[in-house]
Amino acid sequence: MQLSQILQEISPCWVQQIAPQFSADYMQKIRLFLTEQRQKGATIYPPLDEIFSAFTLTPFDQVKVVIVGQDPYHGPNQAHGLSFSVRPGVRLPPSLRNIFKELASDLEVTAPTSGYLTGWARQGVLMLNSVLTVGAGQAASHRGIGWELFTDHVLELLNTNREQLVFILWGSYAIKKASFIDRTRHLVLTAPHPSPLSSHRGFFGSRPFSQTNRFLQQNGLGMIDWLQLSGE
Repeated sequence: MQLSQILQEISPCWVQQIAPQFSADYMQKIRLFLTEQRQKGATIYPPLDEIFSAFTLTPFDQVKVVIVGQDPYHGPNQAHGLSFSVRPGVRLPPSLRNIFKELASDLEVTAPTSGYLTGWARQGVLMLNSVLTVGAGQAASHRGIGWELFTDHVLELLNTNREQLVFILWGSYAIKKASFIDRTRHLVLTAPHPSPLSSHRGFFGSRPFSQTNRFLQQNGLGMIDWLQLSGE
């Protein structure tokens, strides 16, 4: 992870906001950890050149919605740097299937079949995992190495420097992580995680997609076309 390469990939307006974080002690530890893991032959997801895809596809000044995930998918050819999204042609993971079921019910449309969500990202949906990397086949294996400090900083920047954003927080982990969001300036939508283990406890029927668009419309902002997935 060369700093110059990272900053070249990230949207310039994000660079202005987060560049100082790349010289912080915790970021040095992250780079050392990932380097050591690669030297040991470990496979890391997403590929290193896609770790910061969310900041490439959704510039800071164009963010309208923030969806907070936990850590990337840990199976082959799944994660590509956007929370909950998978590469084209990849079978939908259970949580994403449930997200699409709720989308279909909420908007009274046919559920999408592709899980490649770059179209959402290009419309202003920042799809941010709390932890940006994971070891192959090892869920949550990179928690605690420092990524949480980085993504907390990102959420603080958005909370402080932007207005009228929608924060979609699914599950207790995301809700606690963004507990400081100013609800007088932003819309915060919370629900149980879409995982099959918790989705029936209130995720279904929470209607985050229509609520988001209603808020954006009321504030004179362009709504999200939730059926525009690929961004092509």
